[in-house]
Amino acid sequence: MISRTIIMAGPSDDDNDTSVVVETKPKTKRPPLYKVLLLNDDYTPMEFVVAVLERFFHMSHAQAFEIMLTVHKKGVAVVGVFSHEIAETKVAQVMDFARQHQHPLQCTMEKE
Repeated sequence: MISRTIIMAGPSDDDNDTSVVVETKPKTKRPPLYKVLLLNDDYTPMEFVVAVLERFFHMSHAQAFEIMLTVHKKGVAVVGVFSHEIAETKVAQVMDFARQHQHPLQCTMEKE
């Protein structure tokens, strides 16, 4: 949204127009971010979860292992924070990959 302020100064003759137009910068808001979450289940192998984290979230093996343990112990872990479109894509990729390998791994997203 661009706002304009018009300031009138002096008499308003057609020959002597002294109005000033001041333009302000548009105020933009950052888009909301979304947390991508992995949920624990009793069936998906830990190695598969590590592979998912490495493949789709570009984590090192050590980082992926730590997050996998958090999921295992706490039941859920944030694996990344992204814009809506990227978070949605990551969730779909993980869910599709898990289904292809016949694992019930669940991945969701929520607004930060």
